[in-house]
Amino acid sequence: MILVGLGSSLPFLGQPPEDLVRRAIEALGRLGRLERASSLYRSPAWPNESDPPFVNAAAAVSVDLGPKALLAALNGIEAGFGRRQGRRNAPRTLDLDLLDFDGRIWMRTPKSLLELPHPRLSDRDFVLAPLAEIAPEWRHPVSGATARALLSRLSAVRARPI
Repeated sequence: MILVGLGSSLPFLGQPPEDLVRRAIEALGRLGRLERASSLYRSPAWPNESDPPFVNAAAAVSVDLGPKALLAALNGIEAGFGRRQGRRNAPRTLDLDLLDFDGRIWMRTPKSLLELPHPRLSDRDFVLAPLAEIAPEWRHPVSGATARALLSRLSAVRARPI
């Protein structure tokens, strides 16, 4: 199973974050086959809650691309939605994160920014809530914990369905 996390906190070309996430889900489907997509969730910005709130979702896709090629395609989709690389965790028009690629474990290197599974997915309610909706029994490739169990372990879940 290939899992992608989606998020947006800024409008682009007059479209609000909700519409951008919906359109990004459609764009994922054009890369291959969209298997499932979650509801949209709203969550406070992190770490600076005074930034605009995020709209998040998760999607499961099937593609004929390897992990690096898929990551490049995700970056291309982000760029098409006005994403500019800036400071970490800053507000953005679109953020697409490759969460898992068929259970592969891939360590980040100086030559490759790809790390699988996504290194912070277990700590983020805004990723786990939509992920648990579409794949509650998905297992983290390292810990073996299900998406549902990882979500239940968090002390606070502030991501709420829209």
